[in-house]
Amino acid sequence: MIDRAEYYAAKLAYETDASDVHAALKAGEDVVVIDVRADEAWAQGHVSGAVHMHYSEIATRAPAEVPADAAVVVYCWSPGCNAGAKGAREFAALGYDVREMIGGFEYWVREGYPVEDADGVHHRPVDPLTGVARVRTNA
Repeated sequence: MIDRAEYYAAKLAYETDASDVHAALKAGEDVVVIDVRADEAWAQGHVSGAVHMHYSEIATRAPAEVPADAAVVVYCWSPGCNAGAKGAREFAALGYDVREMIGGFEYWVREGYPVEDADGVHHRPVDPLTGVARVRTNA
């Protein structure tokens, strides 16, 4: 039987959240964020700076486009979507250090982090149920 502390340590090794991803990007950490959703979803908006790579394309595209030693974070729509897990599985099978961003794009948006689309980068209002409304400082 696995110890509770070991369980949570393992969980944190494979998962991250929007807040931690945003903090890592803001700190300049070398993280490659991958949006594994369909083209239409990507066009509606995505994590600013993310790479679009549908989970079904990872096996063929990742070796050419993502450095083998990269720390990779994948996401899909929301907690109700398993495409992030499918994408993480594909990266893991290729030997990448990969984590899934729990909450997906939904929680990225709800927490007020930068969203990019054809019109540029935007910040949507913070949902008080998921994040603390705060004054923005060039985030």
